[in-house]
Amino acid sequence: MTIIWLTRIIPNPRNRQASRDFRNAVELHYRVMKLFPDNLGDQARKQLGILFRVEETPQGSYLLLQSRTQPDVNLLPPDYGQADTRPLNPLLDALCPGLPVRYRIDANAIRKPGKKTQELYGLKPVVALTGPAAEEWWRRQAEQSGLKVVTVHATQLIAASGLQAQSKQRIHNARTRFEGNALIRDPDLLRRRVEEGIGRGKAYGCGLLSLAPARTT
Repeated sequence: MTIIWLTRIIPNPRNRQASRDFRNAVELHYRVMKLFPDNLGDQARKQLGILFRVEETPQGSYLLLQSRTQPDVNLLPPDYGQADTRPLNPLLDALCPGLPVRYRIDANAIRKPGKKTQELYGLKPVVALTGPAAEEWWRRQAEQSGLKVVTVHATQLIAASGLQAQSKQRIHNARTRFEGNALIRDPDLLRRRVEEGIGRGKAYGCGLLSLAPARTT
């Protein structure tokens, strides 16, 4: 059985490399990938099931990192911060139909208008969704992931951005945080979607779905 690992990295706010990484989605992607074997080719992130999300708290930021291979946190630069890793399998194994859960995900909610629609309304090939349209997008994604959404709260976040060193391509992924309560419909489907991530922008901090049991009232 595949072990899914969840790692938390709390950066040292006085470390320049950590401060740079947490301000730049591309640099953070590079930092994360350096914790894993480097001989897996162009599809390494997908093959290793690497997903991550930056969490903000009153005490500061930290990184949640999910992967099918345990990262080697000893490869972080000296004094980069604190890290701990644990298996996520006990939580995933406990998923069952009808179980109420809390969820959180930072997602790249978008739509792709057809060519005629783009020309008619002057739209870009990819349009970021906000407001009710973004919430509807998430409800569809959740339904296709084995969840029945009960409540949803959407928060527009600062876009994940950065400049790729090799291609000089600028990355700009709109991000919306969706969180709330849901009921599990299909545990097997949900587990696959948790492992794979949801939506686009997975390499730059989008798509990691977190779940926790919720108390019923």
